Amino acid sequence: MFKKVLIANRGEIAVRIIRALREMNIASVAVFSEIDRRALHVQMADEAVCIGPAASSESYLRADKIIGAAREFDAEAIHPGYGFLSENAAFPKACEEAGIRFIGPRWQAIEQMGSKTGARRVAMAAGAPIVPGTEQGIADPDEAKRIAKEIGYPVLLKAAAGGGGKGMRRVDSEADLLSAMRSAASEAERAFGSAEVYLEKLIEKPRHIEVQVLGDEHGHIIHLGERECSIQRRHQKVIEECPSPLMRERPELRDEIGEAALRIARAVNYSNAGTLEFLADQSGRFYFLEMNTRLQVEHPVTEWVTGLDLVRWQIRIAAGERLSVRQEDMRWTGSAIECRVYAEDPASNFFPSPGRITQYAEPSGPGVRVDGGVYAGWTVPLEYDPLLAKLSTWAGTREEAIDRMRRAVSEYRVLGITTNLQLFRDVMADEVWRRGELDTGFLERFMAEYAPAEGGTRQIAELAAKAAVKPEAAAAAVTGSVWLESARRGLLR
Repeated sequence: MFKKVLIANRGEIAVRIIRALREMNIASVAVFSEIDRRALHVQMADEAVCIGPAASSESYLRADKIIGAAREFDAEAIHPGYGFLSENAAFPKACEEAGIRFIGPRWQAIEQMGSKTGARRVAMAAGAPIVPGTEQGIADPDEAKRIAKEIGYPVLLKAAAGGGGKGMRRVDSEADLLSAMRSAASEAERAFGSAEVYLEKLIEKPRHIEVQVLGDEHGHIIHLGERECSIQRRHQKVIEECPSPLMRERPELRDEIGEAALRIARAVNYSNAGTLEFLADQSGRFYFLEMNTRLQVEHPVTEWVTGLDLVRWQIRIAAGERLSVRQEDMRWTGSAIECRVYAEDPASNFFPSPGRITQYAEPSGPGVRVDGGVYAGWTVPLEYDPLLAKLSTWAGTREEAIDRMRRAVSEYRVLGITTNLQLFRDVMADEVWRRGELDTGFLERFMAEYAPAEGGTRQIAELAAKAAVKPEAAAAAVTGSVWLESARRGLLR
């Protein structure tokens, strides 16, 4: 087993990895940018080193600086977390050349599955269902028109080199196709350094279902079931759950989609943790979408339901250990939900809300987990993704997990900045959500009817921050929800 591991990341995922390392009696090394000098992960690590200024391109995306830090501090392995360099095949390749273990899949698998068009070809060869579309990037307008007509409108134009909604355009008719191709390619070039886009049939009102896989370096790979990730804003997930409510209607689907995921993973000799993403239409038919060759943000819900610690297994697998769990041993118990707590304003199109956190208190109790990376007094920087923490709950049934989440959200205190906590509380009370009638357009429809009064959630945060300097207001904020609930009732309808 490793004696020391460097974490090539920041925020809540760096904290999560440090905690796993501590439980395994492995020393941790944190890297940080100048603006992150007082960050929680820096304070928690055994050792820490600054690797550059705030800009990611000069710090967290500098493989040479990160590998240099690992050598300087005698770290035997590097955990990339997610984002930044985690899916850049050149990084694990450079680690290999430097004699440092990369805690993740082999660089060849990352390279094969990093291109969405390449991943589609792998899935097809493995016999997995894919959404009708092109298997190569497409630039010829006439060819695009022909293919779009064949598969039928509406279609999606998607960036081949990345995700997160960048370089993605819906096209409803041939008249809109050429302008959409130009704008999608331009956005893809800016976001990913590649203007390559491809065409895909648009699945109306799809569910976003993903399958967690885990494989060792001895050829043994299993799937850990599915997660429902349909609650998204701007094609980015904000609420996830395990199992998917769809499994109540079609319990046999888990085996079907799980086997499809394993066929694709085996085709690239995959090892370590990874996730295969699928779209499911309203009839329950599913289609391969892409593969994330890393740990997912939403991994806690799988850990809740399976009892497996994915981060610990990532480390053990990278150290050469064999998986001790067989597919026939897998059991899924209860239901888990995760809400991504962001510094953002849902009432202002989810606009980021950086700033200083004046008060911070996490909920607790049975079946409640917070994977956090912030504290009172910390200033949320504008330079990075505004994810503060991941709040997850578990219970014996989905309904109980939802009720537990409502309770946990109501106890969560983040003052001084605007967050999306109130939105989560309102979603948990929504009858459509509670029935599990989900698709990727759910949140957009929900927000169309979500009408905060003038000032909205930002006004709540400002009012809370001002009132927090008064002893009686501070006491109310700490001991209960009476004061904040009064503010909410007065400002939201």
